[in-house]
Amino acid sequence: MKQTDFDWKPLALVPVLALIALPLVGSGSNWLTLTVAGLAMGMIIFIIASGLTLVFGLMDVLNFGHGVFIALGAFVATSVLGAMGDWTGSQELWRNLVAVFPAMLIAMLVAGAVGLAFERFIVRPVYGQHLKQILITMGGMIIGEELIKVIWGPQQIPLPLPEGMRGAVLVGDAAVEKFRLVAVVVGLAVFGGLAWVLGRTKIGLLIRAGVQDREMVESLGYRIRRLFVGVFVVGSALAGLGGVMWGMYQQNVIAQMGAQVNVLIFIVIIIGGLGSTGGALIGALLVGLMANYTGFLAPKVALFSNIGLMAVVLLWRPQGVYPVANR
Repeated sequence: MKQTDFDWKPLALVPVLALIALPLVGSGSNWLTLTVAGLAMGMIIFIIASGLTLVFGLMDVLNFGHGVFIALGAFVATSVLGAMGDWTGSQELWRNLVAVFPAMLIAMLVAGAVGLAFERFIVRPVYGQHLKQILITMGGMIIGEELIKVIWGPQQIPLPLPEGMRGAVLVGDAAVEKFRLVAVVVGLAVFGGLAWVLGRTKIGLLIRAGVQDREMVESLGYRIRRLFVGVFVVGSALAGLGGVMWGMYQQNVIAQMGAQVNVLIFIVIIIGGLGSTGGALIGALLVGLMANYTGFLAPKVALFSNIGLMAVVLLWRPQGVYPVANR
């Protein structure tokens, strides 16, 4: 079978948006600062959205409760980092990372475990019923938020950056925050890991095959249900990791933070194409850049800018930039 050429056009959207913003921002140093901030924000959103992209792409599940895993990961991080004050208070970056990486790992494990229960008791009874999925997963998120309040309290909790990640580095006249560089590196690592698993492993082959034709995968003797559960757990764990990054990005956490980010997540996966990891990365970077540029240029329209961005992309490609399957 002849391989179709790779569609490079969506890849140009990110640099095109950045170049359009350059003359509008005016100052080259401000533009560079905003661009790095936007890319960092986009990478964090991608980490969160990548799990939901996999869940919808393979399982055809509209999980509006995804936000509870984001909040859970962030609150777990407050507890872990709070117990490692000697490490987070150090000016040495490597000591900060020794504290942050375990916090990320534990947050992912807790979010994944809760995701396993969420799939078993909330999602599984409504497979194939989209309206019920929306209602019951939103209800699950509300219950999860209330349980978080029971454990950590209803108040906002600070999640300060470790000392070594505070401040900025100068690139010419532009100040680039250290944590944003860390966020870009973590986001690239997550994308690289997902790309390798989906493109180079047998599990990835089954996932991609399941997206296209799950009945055929089952007919070959593979237990697609277990694959579903595994994907849901991984998606929940990635949301927990994203929650840690988002909480450190905001430097505080509240139980409703996941619900607040949900809108951005769904904009990202719609722009990217339902079920597409590469499309989700492009969508997340576009959303992050747009939020930062419009927040600087026209703060009053910043809340609506990403909805407008989504509308423009969908006018160009109604199924998203890299659609995986017709829905």
